[in-house]
Amino acid sequence: MSIARAFITGGAGFIGSHLADRLLASGCHVTVYDNFSTGMDRFLDAASMSARCEIVRGDVLDTAALGAAVARSKPDVVFHLAANADVRFGTQHPRRDVEQNTIATFNVLEAMRAAGSTRIAFSSTGSIYGEADVFPTPERAPFPVQTSLYGASKLAGEGLIAAYCEGFGFTGYIFRFVSILGERYSHGHVFDFYRSLRTNPAELTILGNGHQRKSYLHVQDCIDAILMVVERSPERVNIYNLGTDEYCEVNDSIGWITAHLGIDPVRHYTGGERGWIGDNPFIFLDTAKVRALGWTPKLSIREGIIRTLDYLRANPWLFEARG
Repeated sequence: MSIARAFITGGAGFIGSHLADRLLASGCHVTVYDNFSTGMDRFLDAASMSARCEIVRGDVLDTAALGAAVARSKPDVVFHLAANADVRFGTQHPRRDVEQNTIATFNVLEAMRAAGSTRIAFSSTGSIYGEADVFPTPERAPFPVQTSLYGASKLAGEGLIAAYCEGFGFTGYIFRFVSILGERYSHGHVFDFYRSLRTNPAELTILGNGHQRKSYLHVQDCIDAILMVVERSPERVNIYNLGTDEYCEVNDSIGWITAHLGIDPVRHYTGGERGWIGDNPFIFLDTAKVRALGWTPKLSIREGIIRTLDYLRANPWLFEARG
């Protein structure tokens, strides 16, 4: 099913801006809705040149502004990517996850219902599986106890979407991501490590013991999967894991980063198998379901990390913008 008109919350962010570029390139009319608290004007340099792109500065917690923007856009699909993605500090501001991830999702659904738009694509997270017992973890895995406020708030958003699909005839596309890497990336371990190494290339502090096992996916591979599912998956509620068929230790990633930079810093570990409260020491998702549609990632984890690092090296302004 082709998309003629799209509405992207968080459209000035890392993933959202790439999605906007891709949809515009396909001939779609795109409304970017973002409060620019973490999104960047520069990420929309290309999109803003298109007559088919409207950029709206608004907050998903502002129900009046959000409702008006969705009604004006008349989207075939709403891509709801706006969220608080700061997993590490969730226990320091628990209300933020509830407001920006759960209540915001309710607001988007209500704005859609009022406007008569019924197709929503939602950026969830592999963190909803908590500390899973099955690896790779499939979409139908039994849900364990939630280990992070971020994951819990995203799972609540999933539940709201499923209920709107049942109650109001919506179609939902729920994507449980691993961590996403690539150009315009400005939050996460590659960013943090490189920022530290720019300041002091002789030493690096690593949260946890470095043996945490993680999976990562390049942003363009992620968008390939999202668009394929939205166009091909026929169910009322479509839930898909997105990731690669591999994982790496944090220590592996550090090795690739430092080798690419040509340095060998002394590593200091804070200890323990978790980097912070709610950090899952092993994340590895089963992606057989999305692969059955014909999708496969083009880049390995290592390639995605190196491409992200090259982008950060070429765009030092990001470190000033992030403070």
